Amino acid sequence: MSKYIIRGGTPLRGQITISGAKNAAVAIIPAALLVDGVCRVENVPDISDVDMLFSILRQMGASITDCGSGAFEIDCRGVKTHAATGEAMQKIRASYYLIGALLARCGRADVAMPGGCNFGGPRPIDQHVKGFTAMGAEIDVKNGILTAVTDGGLRGASIFLDGIPSVGATINIMLAAAKADGTTIIENAAREPHIVDLANFLNYMGANIRGAGTNVIRIRGVKNLKGGSYSIISDQIEAGTYMAAAAGTGGRVEIINIIPKHLECISGKLREMGVEVYESGDSSIVVESTRRFRKIDVTAMPYPGFPTDMQPQIAALLCLADGTSTVTDNVFDTRFKYVDELAKMGASIRVTGRTAIIQGLDRLTGAPIRAHDLRAGAALVIAGLCANGTTEVEGVSYIERGYEDIVGKLRSLGADIISVDDGGELSESAAV
Repeated sequence: MSKYIIRGGTPLRGQITISGAKNAAVAIIPAALLVDGVCRVENVPDISDVDMLFSILRQMGASITDCGSGAFEIDCRGVKTHAATGEAMQKIRASYYLIGALLARCGRADVAMPGGCNFGGPRPIDQHVKGFTAMGAEIDVKNGILTAVTDGGLRGASIFLDGIPSVGATINIMLAAAKADGTTIIENAAREPHIVDLANFLNYMGANIRGAGTNVIRIRGVKNLKGGSYSIISDQIEAGTYMAAAAGTGGRVEIINIIPKHLECISGKLREMGVEVYESGDSSIVVESTRRFRKIDVTAMPYPGFPTDMQPQIAALLCLADGTSTVTDNVFDTRFKYVDELAKMGASIRVTGRTAIIQGLDRLTGAPIRAHDLRAGAALVIAGLCANGTTEVEGVSYIERGYEDIVGKLRSLGADIISVDDGGELSESAAV
């Protein structure tokens, strides 16, 4: 296992290119199961979640060709199974998108219950099941395997998602409905950019999906989807993470290959803290900071609100703000496992229910800490970059699930960070 060693205190400076969106990639790759032909998918991020999904598809019989520069050709015509139950299924939460994709392809799915990040509480799929059931599937779970079976195929239905709009359920129902008989309407649908990207991918392949990006999505099922080429959007959360890192270190970083509109909720909060954020082109922004932050209150909400996937990173910055800030998460109420790790660095944080109350300090101090999930790990890296002294971050496999070459990208900006294995040897990424 690897860990990151960070010597903090160096302002980040330079230019960084954002990779393809993790959350879009892990939906689009399973969607290739619906296509009767070859998909060429470009701007695919080089992250472990993508590697695991490719491994799962290959085990099912798909042919996947690496064309270089983040482009892959995916041919699922050789897939003859409706089962995805291997060990890799339990290592990635997005594996549950194979339920919707296999139901649409085969009329049946036998899928191992997903893994991924553990925020300390359940992440139920009841809204997914509600959608599949409304479309005519019977669902059963035994010994960690979810079986979904239809009698004669899926049928279009009207589905209202209860409570906070579920991103996962919206995506899974879209996949299942793409080839269903009739029209499916999803109300109270999630609106995140990667949902729009999945809809655009499916439409490029011949689907009929309207309303993605609004709270009502209409999917008219089609008989077949053809092959084609598609480029994944840039990663909103990766961009936001580097924005926070630039701000926290008091640096100046130009971030390119981004969609500025997707970052407005993040840019607005950074500006409220006193950070300079301005567009330098149609697809780039500059973040500049003196690292003297004003206290603010942040509430993580569904898009277009402040993303839950950025609340740990903004919390790390607020540890250095002037005064008392609050971070409330209205999406996941157990996403504060990073708090104990930041406390080891001297942070003053108290969690009450869904809210972290943060008393700002003049400095953080390097310490041995451990990532317990993907975005918490990113927050700990930011804290290490801001801290005085040396920070050692363990559990970095979580971070590498969603960030392409984070060590190399930070080093290109001047950060003093390396990745080493347990024996103290430089890992391959740090040696480059």
